[in-house]
Parts: sequence; C-alpha cells; structure tokens
Amino acid sequence: MSASPPPDRFEASYLIETPLDPVKVAEVMAGEQSCGTFTRVEGETDELRERARAIVTAVEELPSSPTPSLPNAWLTRRGTTGPYRRARVTISFPVANVGANLATLASIVAGNLYDLGEVTGMRLDTMTLPAEFRGRFLQPKQGIAGTRRLTGVASGPLVGSIIKPNVGLSSEETATLVAKLCAAGLDFIKDDEISADPAHAPLAQRIPAVMAAVRRHEDKTGKAVMIAFNITDETDAMRGHADLIARERGTCAMVSLNWCGFSAVETLRRSTDLALHGHRNGFGAFSRHPMLGISFQAYQTLWRLAGVDHMHVHGVQGKFAQVDEEVTSSAHDCITPLTDGFDDRVLPAFSSGQWAGTAQATFDAVGHADVLFMSGGGIMAHPAGPAAGVASIRQAWDAIAAGVPVTEAAKSHSELQQALDFFGKAK
Repeated sequence: MSASPPPDRFEASYLIETPLDPVKVAEVMAGEQSCGTFTRVEGETDELRERARAIVTAVEELPSSPTPSLPNAWLTRRGTTGPYRRARVTISFPVANVGANLATLASIVAGNLYDLGEVTGMRLDTMTLPAEFRGRFLQPKQGIAGTRRLTGVASGPLVGSIIKPNVGLSSEETATLVAKLCAAGLDFIKDDEISADPAHAPLAQRIPAVMAAVRRHEDKTGKAVMIAFNITDETDAMRGHADLIARERGTCAMVSLNWCGFSAVETLRRSTDLALHGHRNGFGAFSRHPMLGISFQAYQTLWRLAGVDHMHVHGVQGKFAQVDEEVTSSAHDCITPLTDGFDDRVLPAFSSGQWAGTAQATFDAVGHADVLFMSGGGIMAHPAGPAAGVASIRQAWDAIAAGVPVTEAAKSHSELQQALDFFGKAK
C-alpha cells in the first residue's frame, strides 16, 4: 500500500507520452482537471487557484519512443514531431473538489486527460486516497470474510465453475445443471457474463428454479453453494432481481461493471447485502495498450469504492492476453486495503483456462489461498466427469498446502492424475 497523501488531498499517477516537455504537460494536466484551462479566465483569482488547483508532485522521465503510440491531430496541425518523451507523472488533487461523488472522482482522474492535444499516450496508473476520504465511500458488504462465512469455506481456495452452455438453456435445464454442479462439490457457481435475463430463461423464473436446487442440496448435505446470478441491467431492474435472490435465500449477484456504471452499482450496493461479484468484461478495451487507458490498480480502486465484494483478475497461464505478472499484481491489488484502518479487501476471482495444473502456478504467484479459483472446462471436461474435475482441483490445492509437488500427489489421486494427463497434453 502506498503512503497515504495528506487528509485533504488524493493522488493519481499517470504514464504519459508527448513530443513536448513532460514537466509542462504535467502542469497542463493538473490545470485541466482542476480549476484551470489553457488561459486565465475572469473570476480565477489567486486565492481560488491556491484552494482548488491540482499540484504536480513528481515527474519521472522514462525512455522515449521514436514513434507516437496514438494519432494526434492537434500536434499534426502544428507540425510537431518526435522523439516522443515518456514520463510517470504524479498529481495531487484537493478532496474538496470532489466530495463523496464516485462518478465525479472518476471523471477527474480519468476524464478529458485522454483527449489532451499535448499527448500521444495517456494511462491512469495508480490512485492513492487518504483514510478519511476513503471512508466517505461504500465498502464491501461481504468481502473475503463474508464470502467464506456464506459458503462455509473457512480456509483454502473457493472452488467455482461457470454455467456452460452459457446461453440457450431453459430455467429448468439450468437448475438441473446447477444441481449436478452442486453435487460435484463446488463452493461457487456463476452465470456467464453474456447471459443475464434472456427470454428463454428469465431471471424471474431462473432464480427460483436454481435456488430450489441449491436448497435441496443444502438440506441433503449441509453445504450452501454460492450462486452468482448475472443481474446486469438498468438500475431498478437490478434491484428487483437482487431482492428476488435474497427472498430465495441466495447470497450473491453478478454485475458487468463497465456496462452498468458506477452509479448503478453504488445504488445496488446500498440496497442489498448480497455479495456483489464484479465482472470486469470489457476491461481489455481500457488496459491492453500500454500507453492508453487504465491500469488495474486504479480501476479496482474505483470499483471498490462502489462496494463490490469480488473482482475478476483472469488467470495465471490462462487463455486471455494478460501476462502472468499482470494477473498476479491484480490479485495483490484486490487483497491490499486501500488505506489504513479499513478491511476493504475483495476476493480475487481467477478464471480463463484454469484447471488443476494451474493451481501451483497460482499459489506461487499470489502466495496465499484467499482466492476464488474458477474452472469451466477443467471441471466440466474432466474425462471422469465434473465431480472428478472438482476433486482434481482440490487435490492439487491440498498438495500445495502440504508442500507436496502436484505431480507427486497425483500418484495417489486418480482424479488429479487424469487431469494432468488429459489437460496437460492439451496444453
């Protein structure tokens, strides 16, 4: 956790690229996102500027690039060319400019800066908040401890899976599949992000059908499996769906964060005690270019202020574009309190190509088992069936906890050995 800024200010750091002097560009950024513009205007007194202006606190120049990362008509009109200087810029903003207003906070740290004519690259990298300011915003209702309590998993990873096929199943077909997954021994089951309230399986029917299956399993085994229903929709509809989940004794709702927006998620957070499973689909559009968008540390900071309980980080050795180091740092961000004095940690959700064979790499990367380890094909495609797929993952994590190599543990666990033989060859 970074050192906390003064109680009346918060900080954001950026990676910038520009053919101009980075120090001067940093001052443009600070002015644009606080009380200034490209020139002094009427009513802009020295006293006002002193009270409300953002301050550049650091500019660290980095190696330059011979070519620009992004096109820029403003620079082209002026005939300005490279080299294109890169720098890490830190700016301190007055808390008083924002108040407890998450949408405005986001617009300050990640708004018009991306359109500045002076830059050919702009990326929000980190955010650091003082404790009192952080306290004005929402916190997780469940987080790591609450999720463990609701699922009865006191230690070790929570093992989860995703409903597949993700679209096309009726409500009753979905309930039948969930019953099979519960019987397989899962802790957590989630909808896919592209299946929310379809005509063939509307939530009004699917939630009661699925939860009836979950309750039957709990009555039989004592195990309460957490189901993350995808309730992504407009705000009032989401609140209605969340109420239905609670009435049916469900414990979790999933939301596609980027497409619902901060205000909708904040409203949902205030209206329900359900664990909110934050799905970040679309994050790649904000993050994949190294000189554009938002890094995960800043991204998850904003969403944690909206009160989510779980955050997706993709997976180590997974099927998506992120390098393992990015997945690892994202997981560490999730379990790092935003400020001193708050336990606002959220559960990092690993997915995308995970199976028993990636358990060791995941533990080696994050160094703990406070994770939601979700596997689709690694469970559903196990040659001996879903129950064997779940068993193979648990056997891998048990071996890790005991300090035994996974390949050694597989000699006495057929499910794990089958997974290594089957998926290992496929990989």
